[in-house]
Amino acid sequence: MTSDANLHDATERTPAGDAAWQDDVREGVRHVRDLESLPLSPAERAAVQQAAANHKVRIPKAYLDLIDWNDPQDPIRAQVIPSLQELAEQEGELDDPIGDHDFSPVPRLTHRHADRVLLFPTYQCAVYCRFCFRKESLTSIGRGYTREALEPAFAYIATHPEIREVILTGGDPLSLPDKALAEIRARIEAIPHVRLLRIHTRVPVALPARITSGLVAALQGRLMVTVVTHFNHAREITSRTEDACRTLRQAGFVLLNQSVLLKGVNDTVEVLEELCRELMYRLGVKPYYLHHGDLARGMAHRRTTIAEGQALAGALRRRLSGICNPVYVLDLPDGGGKVPLGPCYVEARDGETWRIRGQDGEVRVYRAVVGE
Repeated sequence: MTSDANLHDATERTPAGDAAWQDDVREGVRHVRDLESLPLSPAERAAVQQAAANHKVRIPKAYLDLIDWNDPQDPIRAQVIPSLQELAEQEGELDDPIGDHDFSPVPRLTHRHADRVLLFPTYQCAVYCRFCFRKESLTSIGRGYTREALEPAFAYIATHPEIREVILTGGDPLSLPDKALAEIRARIEAIPHVRLLRIHTRVPVALPARITSGLVAALQGRLMVTVVTHFNHAREITSRTEDACRTLRQAGFVLLNQSVLLKGVNDTVEVLEELCRELMYRLGVKPYYLHHGDLARGMAHRRTTIAEGQALAGALRRRLSGICNPVYVLDLPDGGGKVPLGPCYVEARDGETWRIRGQDGEVRVYRAVVGE
């Protein structure tokens, strides 16, 4: 494959059996002009042209259909429809909030942690989220997949035996055609020291019909496969997303979820509790991370304070079982990595005598007993 293979191209070449997801792409929002037919507010209409120039617009019909247009605060709408507020950039916001570029030894690869790398097979997505922390790269780079573009990255992975995981991200790797995914998987699994292929994707949420038997077959091979989805609200969980996740589970893939804490979308304990329960109990997807909002430009109106996030994480800990609880994390700027921000239950320590606050709020003394 020597030319760009993005989602739009794939709709022209995919077998007829995949018509459902092709239709979702064609009938959704693919260009700024497609927004003109939607019942937008005057403020949203005023923002469309400039906001879309700052960050691409794409919304598959399946996701677009989830929006309640009678609700100006609809949580699906807030994630994908441009707004005037995102044009107000704040001091301290960054083009590259987590330092991808500073840790990129070769094109399309980030090596921030010793045993794993991020691989960017495409910079295109099935849906463009307004809060995306890579919005600058996705809009300015705009390149799809080619074999040649990934050769330096594959060579780098092959010569670094400490790498155990390759994380496909981007862009959205599952927006690529099955043939491209199979090629990428085959190249990675041919590197003996790589043990696990991880895929970060919004496709099961926004374009669930794309999860086909052909896609599954393209990803199956020697490597363990983990699919990390990105559900932010229980309203995104439908019978179609349930089918998509079931297909991935039955293929033997491990399913995890990363959510972003977004003001006005999911910043109440009731909303997060429902999301986490439905992820685990209905979809079989383990809530993995709850991300504090990154310092992406124009997203101050969607970020909570860290204290608010800690309070929510503490409330979830009291309400949910461990298997349903995500870890509240901040991905530090300049490549500092993800650090847990959840509440600390240790009140004091004197040698091996600890004062620890329980989930009931009571502080208890715990004396550690260790052998010689």
